[in-house]
Amino acid sequence: MGEKVDAKRQVIGREAAIALARQSTEIIAAKGKAVKRLDPKAAGVTDEEIAALVIGPSGNLRAPALRVGGKLLIGFEPGMYQEFLG
Repeated sequence: MGEKVDAKRQVIGREAAIALARQSTEIIAAKGKAVKRLDPKAAGVTDEEIAALVIGPSGNLRAPALRVGGKLLIGFEPGMYQEFLG
């Protein structure tokens, strides 16, 4: 297992969350049953588009957040986790 960060002890604010997302090859974000995918390195992708997927109501990185390889998984939807974690 890689690095583990407890979000209650180490808050990841808006700018740091967007920077983390920009380092990823793909963002896969679940909101309810909907799962959205975004390539943060694609031409024209704005910080606002990324923030809409990764920032929660607190203004910080949404939980749960998990990096799998180059992908950043945000939120929880069972099928999404099954796809990436088997």
